[in-house]
This record gives sequence, C-alpha cells and structure tokens, in this order.
Amino acid sequence: MPKNLKEILPRKLGIWGLWLLAVNGLIGAGIFGLPSSAARLAGEYSPLIYLLCSLLIFPIVLCFAELASYFRSTGGPVRYSKEAFGSLVGFEVGWLYYISRVVAFAANSALLLDSIGYFWSGVTGGFGRIISLALICGGLTFINVIGSVHAIRSLATLTIIKIAALFLLIIVGASQLGGEIIPHFEGPIPSANDIGLAALLLTYAYGGFEYASIPAGESRNPARHMPLALLLAIGGVAVLYLLIQIVSMAAVPNIASSSTPLLDAANALMGPTGLVFLILGIVASVGGNLAAGMFTTPRITYTLALDGALPQWFGVVHEKLRTPANSIIFFGLVSFFLAIFGSFVWLAATSVFSRVLVYMLTCAAVPRLRARHAENGGFVLPAGNLIPILGICTSAWLMLQVSRDSFLFTMLLILVGSGFYILARQQRLKETKT
Repeated sequence: MPKNLKEILPRKLGIWGLWLLAVNGLIGAGIFGLPSSAARLAGEYSPLIYLLCSLLIFPIVLCFAELASYFRSTGGPVRYSKEAFGSLVGFEVGWLYYISRVVAFAANSALLLDSIGYFWSGVTGGFGRIISLALICGGLTFINVIGSVHAIRSLATLTIIKIAALFLLIIVGASQLGGEIIPHFEGPIPSANDIGLAALLLTYAYGGFEYASIPAGESRNPARHMPLALLLAIGGVAVLYLLIQIVSMAAVPNIASSSTPLLDAANALMGPTGLVFLILGIVASVGGNLAAGMFTTPRITYTLALDGALPQWFGVVHEKLRTPANSIIFFGLVSFFLAIFGSFVWLAATSVFSRVLVYMLTCAAVPRLRARHAENGGFVLPAGNLIPILGICTSAWLMLQVSRDSFLFTMLLILVGSGFYILARQQRLKETKT
C-alpha cells in the first residue's frame, strides 16, 4: 500500500446493511422474467431446479463467508486473490469485476427507465431519456458521496418496496389458490439437456451475493457480520425464488409462453391494481440493484488505488464526508456515458465469464488463506477442503457453458489489464528511485 494512502473509511455497516447489499445484488430485474424461462425448460419440475441451483451455488457462498471473516479491509475478492495468488491476480480480479459491474449498471439504468416508462413515456427517448439517466446516475452518486448511512437508508427503502411487492404476490396467491399451488410432479421428466439449461439459467440468478463482501473496511464486525449476512441473504432469496415460481405457475397455467410472467400472475390474482403494484416493485428492484452496485463497485477502484495498482486519486477519501468520493464520482460518470451512448452488448458478454472466474479464484483461495488466518477466530468451514472443491467444480461447470466469444474477449481484457498493471508498477519503481 502506498505510504500516503491508508484505509480510513468509517466502520458504520452492521449486519443488516451488509444483508441489504447482498440481497439487492441477488434480486434485480431477472426474477421478474425467470418463472417463464424455468417453466419452459423444466415444466412443473422447475421448483426442484431452483432447489438444485441453490445447492450448487451454496459452496461458493460458504467460501466467500469464510474468507470474508478473515479480512477487515475493503476489497472482497480483490483482497482474497491478492493475498492467495499475488498482486497481479488481485489486480486482474478487480479489473474484470469493475468492468462487468459498470456495464451492468449502465444496462440496468436503461432498464429502469423502461420500467418507469410504464407510468411516464417521456423518460424512454430523446432529451427526456438523457435527463432521466443524469438524475439516476447523479442522484445515486450524490447519495453515496455524502455518506454510507444515507446510501444504506435509501437502499433499505427500495428493498422494503421490492420485497413487499413479491411477498404480496405470494400471500395473495397462496390465499386464493390454496392447495392448487403445490406441484404434483405427474408430467414427463424433462430431458437432461433441458434440465442442464434450466440449471445454468437459474444458477446465474443467484449471482450478486458477493456485493456484501466488498465493504469489509466499513463493517463494524466483519468476522461475525459478513458470514451471517451472506448466509441469511442466500437462504432467504432461495426460499423467495422457490415460492414465486410455485405461485406464478399455479396462477398462470400457460406461464411458459409468457414474456412477462410475474406481471401476468399479478394481473390474474389481483387485477390492474396488483399489476401497478408489481410494476412499482420492478422499479424498486432494479433501483435497489443499482444502489447496491453504486455503493460497492467504487470500492474496487478505491482498493486498487490503496494497493498502488491505480492512480492515488481513486483512493482519496473526502475529508469531511469520509467516503471514497473520487471513485464514486468516476463510477457515476462512466456509467452515465455508457448508458447514453450505447448498450455495449459486446462488453456485457464479459460479465458472465469474469464473475465465474472470480468465484473460482475465491474458492481456490480458501485452503491457502485458511492456513494463515483460521487461528485468528474466523468462520472456518467444516469437512476440510471439500466445500472449496465443490465450489471450484460448480464454477468450472459454469465456465464450460460460457460462449467462446465471451471467453476470448475476457482473455483480451486480462491482457489489457496486465499491460496497465505493468505500466503502473514501472511508474511506482521510478517514483521510489527518485
């Protein structure tokens, strides 16, 4: 870490703040379209595929939970990879993760406008779209710059609206349909290929939990709160996903052919009022995902600056507000311009492979870092290295499903990142000599 930069962010995050980050990383816009895709591939057996996928992702979450309990500094997977495999690998993890998150943020900003457009069409095109994107990116940037407490409070509000909309659908569906919501599993079992495709789709729906691991330097008690927040988030979301699938299939028998499955389910159960309420839930869900991304992703460039892998400007903490203001503002500006000038679908392909690569490296880091940190009282997984091995196997299986273009483009980004890292290192050496 450069001599004139150090970790000085205030520790204000408790377990529920971390839980909010994990839940909003997990639940974005995807859940509102998943029920039809899952039903199309696995039919009435799709709830069982949700259970299977939660079991597949669980070893990876457990690996994050153990490593998160060892570290008190910001960075999450960047910190784990750096200590386990060296500075270059740590930088590449941060570099790839940052690119995938900024592209996802820009894409979700546009998606949020499409959702708001249901109520007001003026935000979806022309000058109105530019102003709206400026308000979204600028507003979230401002909230995060003025303090973590304000950011978490806004995130809590969006989460309450989102969860309320989803649980209202579940409660109304259960009360109206009763025992009809329980699948009978009497139809033909889907083919192995369809089960595999459904499992792949739903496993990706559990991504985003790692948001909670990044702001360890702002957690009041990371050794205890980080593992609990991750496990509570993945457990709660797994149950929520399962219940939503069961209710939506019962409410809309032909849901496999629906392009808006949860909206159709809300309309069938509650009419136009339920439809409007669920659209508000979609807006809150995408907004919550954006808010969580705005909070966590700038901490990556902040961490890399502390390590000397990026200019020190990114590591500057505002003297009065005590936030990494420069990194937050930079993230907001880049996201705004990406959202305005294009969808950058060619970049979005990297988000899949880079996220799985981060998962694999984190699982592989567990045996190395456990030997160094376990005696300090962290959350140590049982069964030796079995759980990290299972996490690596899940990550490897997911990698095999990624397209060749995504793989090749990610490799290109790794080479570009290596070039930046080498240049930064040479610059540091020159500064040290002078």
